[in-house]
Amino acid sequence: MAQKIAKAGIKRAKGYLYYLDKQGDVSRAKMARGGSKGGRPEKVAKLGVKREDGYLYFIDKQGDVSRAKMVRGGRRR
Repeated sequence: MAQKIAKAGIKRAKGYLYYLDKQGDVSRAKMARGGSKGGRPEKVAKLGVKREDGYLYFIDKQGDVSRAKMVRGGRRR
């Protein structure tokens, strides 16, 4: 289950990848399609979210920042 971390209310545009950058802000970059290259990232919202280990941070369907506990599965070696 995911929990909301910060309200951002971001409206997504088609053809862009939205993510939480290293500073804890929401950024977007143009996705590479076919022969065209992707674009440079641009800041969409300054939030300053502090990350914790063991969580996956993402932009949810409402345009807010959420996190979910990472599941570390797989075969024992």
